[in-house]
Parts: sequence; C-alpha cells; structure tokens
Amino acid sequence: MYIILLILMITLPLIASANVKSTFSKYSKVKNSRGLTGEQVARAILDSNGLYNVRVEHIAGELTDHYDPSANVVRLSDSVFDKTTVSAVGVAAHECGHACQHAEEYTPIKIRTALVPVTNLCSKLWYFVFLLGIVFFEAFPQLVYIGIFMFAAVVLFQLVTLPVEFDASGRALKTLESDQILDSDEIPKARKVLTAAAMTYVTALVVSIMQLLRLILSAKRR
Repeated sequence: MYIILLILMITLPLIASANVKSTFSKYSKVKNSRGLTGEQVARAILDSNGLYNVRVEHIAGELTDHYDPSANVVRLSDSVFDKTTVSAVGVAAHECGHACQHAEEYTPIKIRTALVPVTNLCSKLWYFVFLLGIVFFEAFPQLVYIGIFMFAAVVLFQLVTLPVEFDASGRALKTLESDQILDSDEIPKARKVLTAAAMTYVTALVVSIMQLLRLILSAKRR
C-alpha cells in the first residue's frame, strides 16, 4: 500500500505538469485570428467589468501568470503578456477571472483568502511537528496528530482552491466567446489549455490526500 501510494505521488504530478506544458506549448504555436496579445485581452476584460483600477503587468518566467489582490494587479508571463497565441489569450482571460472573483466577493475565494494565513503556517511547520511526534512518540504522541491535523488544513485549502480555479476558467471561456475575442473554432483550443492547467490543481489535491492517508496509516502503526 505504501509503495503504491508513493509511486502515484511521484508520477501523477509529473504527468500533470508534462500535460499542461505540452498543451500550452501546442497552442502557443496557434495565433488568434484577431491578433490580440495577452495584455490587450486582459485590459479589455478588466475594463469591460469596470475594473479600471486593476493594472496589467509583465512578469518574467513561463506560466508564472497570476492575479495579486494585495497589489491589485494581473501579472502575465513572457509567453503570455505580448504574445498573440490562443494559449496566451486563454491564460490572460483566466487571471482576469480571478480579479473579477475578488471584485464580486465570490464566496469560495473569500474562504480561500481567509485560509491563507493558517495554510502558510501549517504548510511550513506540519512536517517538523509530525517528525518530532515520531521521534518523541512515547513522551509526546499528541504531536503526531497535531502534525496530521496541520497537514489536513493544507488539504482543505487545496480543496477550496478547486472551485476557484474552475470558476475562473469558466468565466474566461464565457467572456472569450461572448465578447468574440476568440472565434468559435478557437474556443475549444483555449478550453484545452485551461483544462490542462486546472488538472494540475486536481492532481495536487489527489496527491495531498494520498499523503494524508500515509500519515494516518503511519500514526496508526505506532
């Protein structure tokens, strides 16, 4: 059981990462018919939703795109910001979806934001607490369960993240189609890019659940 879980925990993220990179790369070779860059699309979507105060900036790297609510800025990577590909347009629209979620106070993103401080703390400390519990199990067995509980908080955060990401992609595809930013034959291509990206979050959750199961099984065997 342990070996199977370990193999899956190693291979699943690799498969998901390879899939999103290959899908993004494939449609990074396909120019959108209107010749719009990721930055132009992001600006247009933000403005159409009244988010004139949200800036669009370039950030170095590949697939480093994100919306930063603290700075009120959508940051687009090298392969998105000034590129006119279907991939670039899809990713830019997705990040604008997050900006719209924050502006509308979308419930799952409010929950996710509230969990951030606790999740950051738990993600940094759970392993050390769990390890101390294993080493000093006879004296402090409760540390093992505290470590497991802390990791469970990380899993909860990943679970809440899923509807946030899927909703942002749904908003993106709807806007790209309704505002005629992409042609009808380009929408399925953008959907493939966003679906591949979303699957990385699904995979991360599945792997974390497997890890949580391993921790529980380990505690029961003490």
